[in-house]
Amino acid sequence: MEQETMSLLSILLKGGFLMIPLAICSFIATVIIIERLFVLNRAKIDTEKFMERIKHTVSQGNAQAGLMLCEDKQGPIATIVKAGLERHDRPREVIREAIENAGKTEIYMLERGLGTLATIAGIAPLLGFLGTVTGMIQAFMKIAELEGNVNPSILASGIWEALLTTAVGLAVGIPVLIFYNYLVGRVQRFVFEMEKSSTELVDALIWAQENKT
Repeated sequence: MEQETMSLLSILLKGGFLMIPLAICSFIATVIIIERLFVLNRAKIDTEKFMERIKHTVSQGNAQAGLMLCEDKQGPIATIVKAGLERHDRPREVIREAIENAGKTEIYMLERGLGTLATIAGIAPLLGFLGTVTGMIQAFMKIAELEGNVNPSILASGIWEALLTTAVGLAVGIPVLIFYNYLVGRVQRFVFEMEKSSTELVDALIWAQENKT
């Protein structure tokens, strides 16, 4: 097992200096993906059930109980609901503005790091292609220096070493792109639930105001 590991390491080292930024990109992407998965999983709640409980407390005129429910939950849904409940006795425009402002902050937090992932997914293959181009240039410069008297095995070795960076670049870029699209999809789902919840909350609060005795 150790020999296989050392062999793989030695092969990767033959890819040249561009393997360093590719390794850095791979490390950064891995950290971001793990962190984003943790954040999104922690923020996930049963939105429908949560909003039913919130609307029930609002209909009873007990906004304080709703705030306590929000304190017990983590994530963007609870945060925007809390922002609205804190202004439960204010006009519709004020409530909606508070929810929208809280929502913008939460969306920013949900999307943090996704831009970096998109960049890595784009530049990793390009770095690989750049490594291949520079490697091929070096190989043909060697041929020119030797005036064409090159052993085919030496030429083949130079070519596969040049192509190695392309393979690594694609190996980094493709999984990162897949995870990026997956995370974007999950964020969009959160945004949809936030918009739906904010509308339900505003309607419930206005109804409670109008029917307050």
